[in-house]
Amino acid sequence: MSDPTLHSITQNPDDFAVQIADSVESFIVATTEVAKGDEPDSAVPFLLLEISQLLLAGGRLGAHEDIVPDERYETDTGPEPDVDDLRERFAAMLDPVDVFSEVFDPYEPRKAPVPARISDNLADIVADLRHGLAHYRAGRTSEALWWWQFSYFSNWGPTASATLRALQSLVAHVRLDQPLAALDGLDTDEDLTEDDLAEEAGRVMLQEIAGPLGLRGRPSGAAKEF
Repeated sequence: MSDPTLHSITQNPDDFAVQIADSVESFIVATTEVAKGDEPDSAVPFLLLEISQLLLAGGRLGAHEDIVPDERYETDTGPEPDVDDLRERFAAMLDPVDVFSEVFDPYEPRKAPVPARISDNLADIVADLRHGLAHYRAGRTSEALWWWQFSYFSNWGPTASATLRALQSLVAHVRLDQPLAALDGLDTDEDLTEDDLAEEAGRVMLQEIAGPLGLRGRPSGAAKEF
């Protein structure tokens, strides 16, 4: 549930800061609930929706003029909440589709893809968003917006975009009845080349992942809709 103390009753719900904070908190609450595993049959579609909605807030931050905090130096927000439990829960839930292939910078020529994990990405995004939320809850609105905008460009924005692409691809593979190439055996700590990725890629049939992750393919023989 949403934190009833997050906003003052005097704040305008149409205010930019309020809307961004609402989007951030909604994502944190929703992904934390998904990670509990109470409804694993809807996990992937729900994560696809939540990441999409978060990136709308990110796009608004990206299109906004540079936000300058009131203070010259960032105020200490205290100990960072641990996200390891969240990471581990998602890793267990999303196995064997947790690892995917990512290109960090699409404008860097001939950059080889590297393995990444949806579970790592989700935990990192939540950690970034919580940091800004700590500023916001302490009344440091400009600092919260500055952090969310800065980290959108530097970390959680690219991470969320890559995760969205992976989730969308996963759903598309299932809905279009296309076998999925899984990166079985890859270690995200390794520095692997494109040839390594191809060599290590395994085959995971759709029926092994569709049901447990809440994905449903088209019925056999059904016509495609465009």
